[in-house]
Amino acid sequence: MTTPYPPPPPPPARGRNRTTLWGVLGVVLGLICCGILGIVFGYLSIRDARRYGQSPVLGYVAVALGVVNIVAGTFLRATGNYPFFRNG
Repeated sequence: MTTPYPPPPPPPARGRNRTTLWGVLGVVLGLICCGILGIVFGYLSIRDARRYGQSPVLGYVAVALGVVNIVAGTFLRATGNYPFFRNG
């Protein structure tokens, strides 16, 4: 008795795959200047990675760096050590 082969996996969703683009933008912006944009682009990378069956690691890194940027910026502003922020 032979068992039939399982059906092939469905083809990936149609459209442009921008997983890497969103992830790289999120990492760069989250690390250098804008933590909020890093989180947004990281989310877009994770969403596209799930949609196209790719690894979402780059998106998670972008989100993490965005959060670190926001927390570090808030801490530096609260202590008065932020280089481009003056309190008066």
